[in-house]
Amino acid sequence: MEENIITSVQNARIKHVVALQQKSSLRREEGLFVVEGQREIEHCIACGYEMVEVYLRSQESGDRSQESGDRRQETGDRSLETGVRRQEKTPIATLVTPQVYEKMAYRGSTEGIIAVAKCKAHTLDSLRLTPKYSTDSCLLTPDSSPLIVVLERVEKPGNLGAILRTAEAAGVDAVIVCDPLTDLYNPNLIRASIGGVFSVPTAVCTSEECIAFLKAHQIKILTAQLQDSYEYYDYDMTSATAIVMGTESTGLTQQWREAADAHIRIPMLGRLDSLNVSVSAAILMYEAVRQRKVKK
Repeated sequence: MEENIITSVQNARIKHVVALQQKSSLRREEGLFVVEGQREIEHCIACGYEMVEVYLRSQESGDRSQESGDRRQETGDRSLETGVRRQEKTPIATLVTPQVYEKMAYRGSTEGIIAVAKCKAHTLDSLRLTPKYSTDSCLLTPDSSPLIVVLERVEKPGNLGAILRTAEAAGVDAVIVCDPLTDLYNPNLIRASIGGVFSVPTAVCTSEECIAFLKAHQIKILTAQLQDSYEYYDYDMTSATAIVMGTESTGLTQQWREAADAHIRIPMLGRLDSLNVSVSAAILMYEAVRQRKVKK
C-alpha cells in the first residue's frame, strides 16, 4: 500500500474521478469509467476489464470508528489481492480520507473501494457469444440458437441496467442497444445491472445496422408491440431469436415493425396499457427460457 493519503477534495485526481461519474462525454472521450464496491470491482476484473486506478477509504479515528475502518481496510485489501491474481496490471491502491471518499462515491455502502477502469469496445463485430461456464468463445451462428435482446432508444439508465441484470440471470447470449440515449457506463446503469453490464456480451449500434446484422445471421426478429400481434406465449422462441423492445412512451419505430418476422404482445388485463420496459423484457426473456427447457 502507498503511505501517502489524499486529504483534499480539490486534488486533481479526485476531481477527475468525480467528473467521470457525472459526465458521459468525458467517459466517451477518455474511454474510462468508475466502478464502486468490492463485488462489482471483482466482477469487472473477472470479466477482463483493466483497472487504471484504485482508491481505498482510509481508517477513521476513534475506537469504534477505528475498528470499523480496520474492517473496511481488510475488505479492500482482499479485493485488491483477488484482482492482482486475476490481472497482473491492477494498480496499487491509493488511500483517501473518508471525506474525500464521500465526495468521490456516487452511492453509499460501497465498502470503501472505488476504481477507474478502461471501457471496452461494444461493436457488433466484437460480439462473440460465450457458452455459459466456458472460456471458449464461439462465433454467432443460427445453429447455436442464440437468444438476443434488442433495445431501441431506451432512455433511463436504471431500466437498461435492470434488463442487463435479468439478461445475465436468464443466460441471454447478447444484448444490443440501438440508438442509445444513455451510455453503458453510466453509474446508475452499472448499479442497476449489479455487474451484468460487464459480463453480458453487449453491442451498441444504429437500428439499421442491427437489423442488417440480425438478418445476415438468420436470427428471427420478434418485436414487442400492442398492435397486430400474437400473445407472446403463442410464438416459438426456441430457434435463433431476437426480442426487440422500445420505449414505454413511444414504443418501437416503424423500421423495426416492418423488419419483424412476427409481432408479440404481453396481455394487459387491467386498466393500464403498458409495463415498465425492464419488467416486459424480463417476462419475454423467461418465456424463451421456459420454451427452451421444455424443448430439451
